[in-house]
This record gives sequence, C-alpha cells and structure tokens, in this order.
Amino acid sequence: MVFYFYPQILRKKECRLCGRKSRTISSVIGVCAECLRSNPGEALKIAMRAHRESRGKYGLPPEPPRDPRGIECRLCANRCRIPPGMRGFCGLVENRNGKLTMLAGSPRGAIVEWYYDPLPTNCVADWICPGCTGRGYPKWAYTNGPEHGYYNLAVFYGACNLDCLFCQNWQYRKMTANLNPIYSSEELAKAITPRTSCVCYFGGDPGPQLPHAIMASRAMLRRAEKYGMKIFRVCWETNGLIAPQMLDTVIELSLETGGNIKFDIKAWTPSIYKALTGVSNEQVFKNAKRIAKRIEERKDTPLFIASTLLVPGYVDVYEVEMIANFLASLNPEIPYRLLAFHPDYMLKDLPPTSKRHAEEAYKVAKKAGLENISIGNIWILSNYY
Repeated sequence: MVFYFYPQILRKKECRLCGRKSRTISSVIGVCAECLRSNPGEALKIAMRAHRESRGKYGLPPEPPRDPRGIECRLCANRCRIPPGMRGFCGLVENRNGKLTMLAGSPRGAIVEWYYDPLPTNCVADWICPGCTGRGYPKWAYTNGPEHGYYNLAVFYGACNLDCLFCQNWQYRKMTANLNPIYSSEELAKAITPRTSCVCYFGGDPGPQLPHAIMASRAMLRRAEKYGMKIFRVCWETNGLIAPQMLDTVIELSLETGGNIKFDIKAWTPSIYKALTGVSNEQVFKNAKRIAKRIEERKDTPLFIASTLLVPGYVDVYEVEMIANFLASLNPEIPYRLLAFHPDYMLKDLPPTSKRHAEEAYKVAKKAGLENISIGNIWILSNYY
C-alpha cells in the first residue's frame, strides 16, 4: 500500500550497542530488543534520546519528574514529584508556589473533543462488545445483533501519561501544549442523544483527566435516565496507568452499565516498554489484577479486555507470550486482541506488522491458555520481514 510506504522501512538499521542490522531495528530507538533485554541500563541511555526529542517539541518533561523537593501528584500511576514552577509528565498539573494546580482535567474543564461513531464501529473490542455484536441482549444491548441506527459517543482526551513513539493519535500533544479546546463535564454530557447507546473515552488517554471523565459519565447517565434510555454503556480505552484510587470508580461505572475497560498493554519487558513509551509499566499489571478480581461479577459481557500492538522488532512473540501468560493466570476468559502496527509519528522507519509475526503471536497466546483471541487491523499486515 502506498500509504505505508516509507523508504526507511526497506533499509536495514544498525543497533548502536551490538552492531546487529535489521529492518526491524529502529534508528529512532537506536538499539535492538535483544540489547534492551540484556543490557537495559546502556540501551535505555540511547533509547531515551528519542523521548527527549518527542517531548521537547511540545515543551513537556522528558520523563516523569522525580524531584525530591517536588510535590507528589496522585492523579495517575506515574506519581510525578513536580518541582516548583514545573509541570508533571502529562503537562496538565503544575506546581505553583508549592501547590499543585490542574490546568485541565477537572470537572470544570478538560482538553477534549468528541464525535458520533455509527454502530457497529471499529472499536478495539468490536468482536465481543454489545454495541457491535448484540452480546448481552436484552440487558446490555438494544438489538440481538449489531446496534444499527445507534451511535457511540467517541470522546478524545487531548493529553496522555505515556509518550509512545509510534502514537497513531500523536496530534493530542498539540492539544496539550495549547491547553485547547476546553469543555466542562456538563458540556460534554449534553452531547448524548436518545440514539447514543454508549460512550468510549480514549485519546491520548483518559487517565490524566479522569476526574472530568467520571463526572461526565455520571451526568450522561442522569441524562440517559431523563430520556428514558434503558441502556447506556460506559467504556474506556486506556494504557492502564490509572491511579488505583480512581480505578475502582472506573470499574463500577463500566460494570453497572454493561461497558468494558480496555487496557492497551504495550510490552512485558520493562526496558522495552520504557523505550517505546518513556515510562514504567509496573502499575499496568497491578491495575489489571485489580480489575480481574471483578470479572466474575458480570459474565454475560466482558468487563476487561486487553490488547497489544505488534511493533516489529520490539513487541515480538516473547513479549506476547509473557503478556498472555499473565492474563491467562488472572482469567483465561479475558479477551485479548493483537493489533497490527503501521509506521506513524516517530517510528516511521519500521515496517507494518508481518502476517507471520501476527500468526505466531496468536499461537503463543492460545498456547498460554487464553480462550478468546483476535487479530485486529488485518488489512495492515505485511510481508516486509
């Protein structure tokens, strides 16, 4: 496909540590997956240069600040310690004269846009969600099949607590830098109509602006009741770096409405995760365990869904195997979606995911014991490696 053709993807790039050459080594990251696993200290010194460049373009901190003089922010799992006069990693919280100030993300105003997505849509969970399949009908879906004639309110939050070098919605960084557009939770809630059967928060990521999303959800549910709507599902697409104290509220909103929580688990190995995203993945797995404890409370439609983007050369079969083993240990019924990568943002020198890569990842996820696995974006799959 012409859309995916960049000359860089055909060249072999060299790892600056071991000298290995491959099409699936990114010159942006600068090192291969093997070196990130075997020599993470030295490899990350090289890989983090890309995040300094990525973040510097928008005036954002290169890493979550850890200043001992700073004030700890607990709005997300990064737990930034923000020094005086500086902002947290998300760019929305500032230390002003010894007090943390939310520049956006409170119920009074968040950086957010939205649109109406006709159902069925291309949601990460489309193969198992009520809106696209009728699963859970009649309690959680209006029709015994795809909800034709209904809409998903797709809510895009313009901030994130990761810095994914492959980000396909990278434009959110401009929204963060400009702190625009800003809408209150009540203004967002007014967007629902009697034909809106669900809301899905994504971005960026809803994590840094959860107070806004939670209040908007409650306001939407009140409106839905006023309209006489029997069904209004609350769903989330997130990286999973949610503050534990707010995760329980997120779970309750989805559990009680027939919605789902989708975690995009980027990688298993901490150094590979950090090379790709700029931060730690420790809390992601703790949060997944927290949600998994609630799965049995609603069996007719899944509460928790996981996905992984198959980034060539980095999110390889080993990464998928370890993530799948982890998920299966929590509950083998957790739906798991393997997503095809295409070159975007800073990682334009990697090819799209190969068909062989996706098929092998599927096999190891199945072998791990997961019962519900899907390959998404199959039209992107390539044969470049």
